[in-house]
Amino acid sequence: MTEASQVKPPYQDSTSLRQAVIGACLEMNAAGINQGTSGNISVRAGDHMLITPSGVPYDQMAPEMLVKMPLDGSEAPAGQLKPSTEWPFHLAILQAKPAVNAVVHAHPVYCSALAMNRQAIPACHYLVAAFGGSDVPVADYALFGSRQLSENITRALQTRSACLMANHGAVTTGESLPRALWRMVELETLAKGYAASLTLGKPHILSEDEMAEVIAAFADYGLKDSR
Repeated sequence: MTEASQVKPPYQDSTSLRQAVIGACLEMNAAGINQGTSGNISVRAGDHMLITPSGVPYDQMAPEMLVKMPLDGSEAPAGQLKPSTEWPFHLAILQAKPAVNAVVHAHPVYCSALAMNRQAIPACHYLVAAFGGSDVPVADYALFGSRQLSENITRALQTRSACLMANHGAVTTGESLPRALWRMVELETLAKGYAASLTLGKPHILSEDEMAEVIAAFADYGLKDSR
């Protein structure tokens, strides 16, 4: 059992939650879906969010290094490390989607390759339904850390739990930290399969009726959050 799976939402700020976030970062790199400190993770903790600090290697990160920021957008408490430069879109997602308790951002190779082409993932595989619809969209490009990027991402995530980010990477959300991390792993696997299928020919795309059937079945599919 991972550290992340031992802490259940609704989350409150605690050493165990902070350690679970660090553990999820280490899992992300070990799984090969992120490189160095380019990714970042946030969790909803009461009326605040906890987010990984900027530029700190995950294997050197301690629980007290995570940055606590109010969800209402007011000024963060003084005396903390600098938050990830991507904190604005983490905050925007948590504000816009009350059911989301965790946000994972990374630069997986195949997700990033599709994002460089500004190419959404269509219904090439039934697992596309794991992200809330019949495709995984691409959020429009904007400068990292900008308000425009936050707006672009929240727009792309209106009816989805994941999106690619044009010329950037990917973001996934979850009702729990393990589910958000699971979605990032699944998204990269899906992106890799789609990219491979494009080299072999033209992938067959499932119909709207076929995807509607899968989406209905997905109500009880995937990683379970035991209570």
